[in-house]
Amino acid sequence: MIKIHTIGGYNEVGKNMTALEYGDDVLLFDAGLFLPAIVGVEEREKIPTSKGMRSIGALPDDLYLDKFGLRNKVRAIMVSHAHLDHVGGIPYMADRYNAPVLGSPYTMEVLKVLMADNNQRIPNKIIPVGMNSTFVVRGRSGNYKVEFINMTHSTIQSTCVAVHTPEGVVLYANDYKLDNAPVFGDKPNYKRLKELSKIGIKAMVVDCLYAPDDRKTPSEKIAKGLLEDVFFSTENRHSGMVITTFSSHIARLKTITEFGQRLGREVVFLGRSLSKYVQAARNIGKAEFANNVRIVTYRRQLEKALERINKNKSKYLVVCTGHQGEPGSILDRIARNQLHLKLNSNDQVIFSSKTIPTPINEMNREQLSKRLKKYQVRIFDNVHVSGHGGREDLRDFIRLTNPEHVIPSHGDLKKTTAGAMLAVELGYKLNRSVHLMENGGILKI
Repeated sequence: MIKIHTIGGYNEVGKNMTALEYGDDVLLFDAGLFLPAIVGVEEREKIPTSKGMRSIGALPDDLYLDKFGLRNKVRAIMVSHAHLDHVGGIPYMADRYNAPVLGSPYTMEVLKVLMADNNQRIPNKIIPVGMNSTFVVRGRSGNYKVEFINMTHSTIQSTCVAVHTPEGVVLYANDYKLDNAPVFGDKPNYKRLKELSKIGIKAMVVDCLYAPDDRKTPSEKIAKGLLEDVFFSTENRHSGMVITTFSSHIARLKTITEFGQRLGREVVFLGRSLSKYVQAARNIGKAEFANNVRIVTYRRQLEKALERINKNKSKYLVVCTGHQGEPGSILDRIARNQLHLKLNSNDQVIFSSKTIPTPINEMNREQLSKRLKKYQVRIFDNVHVSGHGGREDLRDFIRLTNPEHVIPSHGDLKKTTAGAMLAVELGYKLNRSVHLMENGGILKI
């Protein structure tokens, strides 16, 4: 019998954590943060302790495992990709387990950079596993082949994690999009997913963030085209240009840098989180574009850089944090007139992002827009394509993998219900082969 413990990410967007139990062994998928609980924390000097992070609801409730005597049975922590709502809890939680942390080279490098930046350490071994490669996790009830299968998303080296158990394959697919023309890296490994389908996928945990949306998510090449349209189809020769996007979106940052160079502007990255994710990519040889970028993080450097930029804004392309309106982010501080970069009606502010659909993000983003509009700047919003599949991507993904059981995840009940109802359309039976779960739930298969 396989048991799936749904620890986090089944009642909210983020805080992702799922446990696979077989015999005397437990394997954990992800250990992510609940980002609304830590809004602005990346730009602050002091990072909360593990106890503090739990007290503000930033961590999945893995104390749940103690109730069932499972904590000492954990054999591995497998991280799907480098976003904080999947990897960000590791520095605060991993020391509870005598188990290695596994993930793609970029994901593990991001983890190391995050911990170094915050002076954090964990006793666990951190093991990078190559893309489309396997790692054998040794347990008491057997050994488990774990595959990290290439999947496209909004950060590089994202994976679907496949665990081979004696009862069949368990596929963890948080997060995914089916991008057949990525601008950085390879398209999804459809060949291996089809092979796993033939072997037999017992259960699939799958991202349903945009399952309610009747669409297929466009390729990243579309985002590149949207950005090109804004950069080169508007009058910006004498204006200031400020753009904000996800710090972990290496492909997008590469595109922005290339376009900035084509405009003849010096590209300047501002903000700690941008620095961390780019540094991690550099460390594994995946950020050659960063050689053409000036990265500024510390307060005094930031002030000096912005004083210089403010004197001749048309010579620079400013890339900064703050696309969700996070308090304390660079763009938030610019909008509050707390930094030396002064905006006016000739300037452009480009959001190469979409607001993550949580109430606090939507509120913060709305307030940021109001502040920016006081300067009468030109705002270009949602110059972006998502990293998450829509309803039609989910349909294709389920058909491709043909799992025996489907477990919708990565969202509240509205989102997971939409995923479940789609599975029902495809022939699955609610509560028999497609399962609506909540945090703290157990599914026995």
